[in-house]
Amino acid sequence: MNRTHRLFQMMQSLRRMPAPVTAQQLADDVAVSLRTVYRDIDALRGLGAVIDGEAGFGFTLIEDAALPPLGFDNDELEALVLGLRNVKIIGDPALAKAATSALGKIHARVPPRQAHRLEHAVLDARRFHRPEPTTIDVARLRQATWDELCVSFDYVDGKGSATQRTVKPLGIVYMDLSNSLLAWCILRQDFRVFRLDRMQALQVTSNSFRPHRVALLREHMALIKAEVSASAKGRKNSE
Repeated sequence: MNRTHRLFQMMQSLRRMPAPVTAQQLADDVAVSLRTVYRDIDALRGLGAVIDGEAGFGFTLIEDAALPPLGFDNDELEALVLGLRNVKIIGDPALAKAATSALGKIHARVPPRQAHRLEHAVLDARRFHRPEPTTIDVARLRQATWDELCVSFDYVDGKGSATQRTVKPLGIVYMDLSNSLLAWCILRQDFRVFRLDRMQALQVTSNSFRPHRVALLREHMALIKAEVSASAKGRKNSE
């Protein structure tokens, strides 16, 4: 592998892997030594890439605007088209608009041959059942989640019981029939999942829980995966 290709692969690894990426992860992914990883990180920084971190703590790619734009292979382009078209269907209005805009930007930046492929992609997304409409501003909820600010809202559960909740919003999951907020509920002092279509009167508070969102979200996702695994194992044992 020549140096140019190796640096390209290093950038791809930094983009693809959850940050921070350790030097050992990069070494294993690109199949080079740790010394080469550190040398290539310095080289990428010299080329204009903003890479935060250091040995022992891992590396995070902040931006790489100074580097030449990267192209897409055909499968990557099809994946982008499929994903963005799906977002146009299931996303809130602001997200659906952003998906349309992103497709337009990609179309304008790729070579003519790929622009034709994007415009006439063989993959598409259609849904017979869309998620239930919401009365809250989902874009505002997404921003509060990014800002790590607690939110409060009125909530009606599946049994019709009404409560007022204040939560730490961790992430939004788009599912088949409903979209849901993953959160730490201050009332219940536990992780909870709230359907967006059952939330009303959303208010963003000034109470920050930074920098705990990522750690809490990872813990919540681990618990959900464990519950799903246990449920699947139970069904298998009962057969």
